[in-house]
Amino acid sequence: MPELPEVETIVRGLRRAIVGKTIARASVYLKKIAVTPRGVSFEEALAGDAVLSVIRRGKYAVLRLASGRALVVGLRMTGRLVVLGRRQEKPAYTHVEILFTDGKRLAFADVRQFGRVRLVQPGEPWDAALGVEPLSKSFTPEAFIGMLSGRTTPVKVFLLDQRRIAGVGNIYACEALWEAGIRPGTPAKRLTGAAVRRLHRALVEVLRRAVGMRGSSIDDYVDARGLKGGFQNVLSVYGRTGKNCRRCGDSIVRTVIAQRGTWWCRTCQK
Repeated sequence: MPELPEVETIVRGLRRAIVGKTIARASVYLKKIAVTPRGVSFEEALAGDAVLSVIRRGKYAVLRLASGRALVVGLRMTGRLVVLGRRQEKPAYTHVEILFTDGKRLAFADVRQFGRVRLVQPGEPWDAALGVEPLSKSFTPEAFIGMLSGRTTPVKVFLLDQRRIAGVGNIYACEALWEAGIRPGTPAKRLTGAAVRRLHRALVEVLRRAVGMRGSSIDDYVDARGLKGGFQNVLSVYGRTGKNCRRCGDSIVRTVIAQRGTWWCRTCQK
């Protein structure tokens, strides 16, 4: 499932490829994927609008339009957002396609059909329930300590809560906890101030490294050009059941916390 580094990589590619372009028309091949306000036609609403900017919010790619509206794209588990040339064949399972006046196209494809392309109105608080961005200036060690204080939730579950921290998923929660040497099932309130600061630093560093390597292509993820990322080649624990820990040499184990597979080292993560 695309997380912050993957979506950030896609957004950067979209900025280069489609900002400033005018939409000629939009096509919806599976109606449930394109979500609009009641009484609004997705195809009719987009024709003639233009892309002013592209940003990321948590795990969402947001295309801000000249009309003041926005297209909010949630990739969920297997969604892809790919820019195509005039004659390039669209990916399999393409459910929404946007044609620009210069002939370029933007295709949203999703084999499992969990993703959504949502048209939101100007000023609509669609992201009000999302938490702090972990790569923003407001995500300080002190703020993180305050967020975890008194929480009985296992620390890994807390990291995955999009209402607290937006954009962190299973891959990078596992990697950050390993980097910080913290057991994933530890209740958040039991972490010392030093441990929280260590985890804060690890989380930020892991996310930045992953963005620098264009994300992790473990299953379906590709960037806006259809290319795979590279961070899957340097993962320390995620998906490495039975392999040697890169730090101590012990075996990586997989357990389940809150119904999510969790990879960690029993020796390093105390």
